[in-house]
Amino acid sequence: MSVKDIPPMGEDGRALSYLPLCHIYERMLNYLFQYLGISIYYAENMGTIADNIKEIKPDIMTTVPRLLEKVYDKIIAKGRKLSTVKKAIFFWSLNVGLRYEMNRKNGWFYEFKLKIAQKLVFSKWKEGLGGNLEIMVSGGAALQGRLGRVFSAAGVDVLEGYGLTETSPVVSVNNLDPGGRKFGTVGPVIEGVEVKIAEDGEILCKGPNIMQGYYKQPEMTKEAIDADGWFHTGDIGIIDEGKYLKITGRKKEIFKTSLGKYISPQLLENRFKESSFIETIVVLGENQKYAAALVVPEFDHLRSWCRIKEIPYTTNEEMIAIPRIKKRFQKEIDTHNQNFGKTEQVTRFELMNESWTVETGELTANLKLKRGFIVEKHKAAVDKLFQ
Repeated sequence: MSVKDIPPMGEDGRALSYLPLCHIYERMLNYLFQYLGISIYYAENMGTIADNIKEIKPDIMTTVPRLLEKVYDKIIAKGRKLSTVKKAIFFWSLNVGLRYEMNRKNGWFYEFKLKIAQKLVFSKWKEGLGGNLEIMVSGGAALQGRLGRVFSAAGVDVLEGYGLTETSPVVSVNNLDPGGRKFGTVGPVIEGVEVKIAEDGEILCKGPNIMQGYYKQPEMTKEAIDADGWFHTGDIGIIDEGKYLKITGRKKEIFKTSLGKYISPQLLENRFKESSFIETIVVLGENQKYAAALVVPEFDHLRSWCRIKEIPYTTNEEMIAIPRIKKRFQKEIDTHNQNFGKTEQVTRFELMNESWTVETGELTANLKLKRGFIVEKHKAAVDKLFQ
C-alpha cells in the first residue's frame, strides 16, 4: 500500500470517522486504519462531531475543508468575545500561526514567538480537538492554505491529498517525510502512480490504481482513458517545484465570459472564503460579460458584528437588505478581488438569507457545492446578478 506509512501511529492509535462510508475517500482510509490496527470510532452524526472528538480523543481523523473552515470560524468567534488583553494575545498568536512554515524556515525568532503562541493559545485549540489529535487528512475539495498553516502551528498536521473514485482514490497526498509537504498543494504523487499535465492543463494519471472502466459504458471509458492508458481526471493543475501536485480548477467548471476570458471559479471561491463574513460562495458568469457571485454570509459572525455596531434587525432576510450590511460585504469582495486580474474579479454579488446545507440541497453528502442545483434553485437571484 502506497499510503500505509503516512499515519505515524499503529495499534494504539485512535481514528474518528464521520464522512459517509459510501464514498471511496472515507472507505479507503477506514481500510487503511484497519490494516494498521488503528481503532475506528464513528461519530453519531454531523452535529455531534465536536462532542465525539472530546470523548474519543482521536490521534487521527479524515475531514473535508468545510468542517475545518467551520472549526476555524468558531474558534475565531470565541476569540472575538475575549476581554481586551486576552483578545490581543489571541489575535497576536493567530497572526503568528498564519505565517507558519515547516522545517523552521522562518528562523529562530519566529520559532520563539511560536512557542509563546502555542503555550498561551494554540494548546487550547488542540485541547478542544481532544488533546491527542496529530493528523487530519483533508480531501474532497480544495483546502485554504491558511488553514493548513494555522492548524499545523497548533500541533495538528493537516495533510491534504487528491484523488477520484476512478483512481482508487489516492493520486497524491502530503506526508510527514522530510520534504513531503507543501502548503497549498496536494502533495507528492504516491509510489506506483504516474502523473503528467496535458497541454490544456488537465491532470492525467496512470498506474495500477486506475479503474478498468465504467460498468457497461465502453464509450465513457474510452473518453476517460486514452489509447496510451492515461486517465483524464477533468481537473486542472500544475506540478509545483517539480514535485508537488497543485490543483488550480475543474476543467468542466472553468467558464468563459462573453468577452472570451476564462475563469476558474474554485480559485476565486477559495480566496473569498478566507473572509470571516463569508460562509459559502459560488462564482458564476458563463457567457456573461463579467463574473458574479451568490454569497452565503457567516451568520453567527454577522450577528455578532451587528450587535457590536448596534444594527437592529429581526430576520436574516431583513438583515442582509440593510445598506450598511451590503456595504460591508462589498468591502470584503473588493479586498479579495485584488488577488485577481480585472477580467476575473467578481463584479456583482447577491447575499443569500440562509445557510446552504445537505438538507437544503445545495451541498453533497461530502459537503461539495452542487452548482447546477444552486443555479436552478436560486434562479431569481442568479438572473438578478446579470440584469
